[in-house]
Amino acid sequence: MTALLCPDAFLSPLEIDAAVTRALAEDLGRAGDVTSTATVPEGTRARAVVVARKAGTISGLPLVEAALLKLDPKASITAHHRDGAAVAAKTALLTIDGDARAVLSAERVALNFVGHLSGVATAAASFVKLIAHTNARICCTRKTTPGLRALEKYAVRCGGGFNHRFGLDDAILIKDNHIAVAGGIAAVLRRAKAVAGHLVKIEIEVDTLDQLHEVLSAGGADVALLDNMSHANMRKAVALVAGKLVLEASGGITLETAAAVAETGVDYLSSGAITHSAPSLDVALDIEM
Repeated sequence: MTALLCPDAFLSPLEIDAAVTRALAEDLGRAGDVTSTATVPEGTRARAVVVARKAGTISGLPLVEAALLKLDPKASITAHHRDGAAVAAKTALLTIDGDARAVLSAERVALNFVGHLSGVATAAASFVKLIAHTNARICCTRKTTPGLRALEKYAVRCGGGFNHRFGLDDAILIKDNHIAVAGGIAAVLRRAKAVAGHLVKIEIEVDTLDQLHEVLSAGGADVALLDNMSHANMRKAVALVAGKLVLEASGGITLETAAAVAETGVDYLSSGAITHSAPSLDVALDIEM
C-alpha cells in the first residue's frame, strides 16, 4: 500500500482502512454480493486491469488495493503507476489477479474512490499549472465531503496543491462572525493570542484594507485572509503588509480567476472548488479472463 501512495503527500493507513471498511459494508449490506455469488462459480480466478479512460492526475490507488485485499487477502496486484502520476487517456494503472467474486464485489467501491480522488487531484493540478509562473500556492478548504476529508486533502497534495487546516482544532481562523461576537479585531486577536500555543497559527479574515490596517496595528496574527477583495485591493494589501503577514486570498477563486489572483503577489489562494466541485475522473476496471 505504501508503494502506491503519492511520494509528496501523507495519508494515515488507518484512514484508508476505515474508509474502505465503511464503503464495503455499505455496498455489501447484510447478504454480500448476491449477484456474484449466484453467477460466478466458487474458486473462479479473474485477471483485471484498472484503466484511466481520461487523462488526469491519479489519486486513490491505495484504496483500490485495500478494497481488493479486504475481500481476497491473497490477491496479486501489480502497480503500473502510483498516486500523483499524470497519465494519458487509456493508461493502465493496476493489474489484478484474484478471486473473481472478490474482484467483482470490490469493483464499485474501488472505482468510486479512485475516480473521485483522481478528480480532486486533477483539479488541484490544473490550479497549480495556472499559477506556476508566480510564487503563490493553491490550497483547499474545509468544504469537503463529510467523512472523506483526509482522503480529499491527500488528493489535493497528489495534485501538487497544499492543505489548509484539517479541522477546527488544528489552527485558529477568525472569521467575520467571530469578530462581531468578540467585539472587534483588536479584542478578538487579544483573546486568540492569550490561548494559542506556540505551534498554533492565528489567521484572521478581513474584507477591507481598513480592517487589514487594524490587524497590523493590533498585532498577534500570523496570516490575513483577504476575503472577496478586488485584485487592485489585493495588490495594495501585499504592499501594505510588506512581508509582515502571510496573505491568503479566498472567495470565489476558480480556474478562470486563479492566475490573476496569484499575480497580485499573495502567498496562498484557497478554493473550495477543488474538493466540492471536482468532476470524477473516468476510471474503469476491465476483466481480462
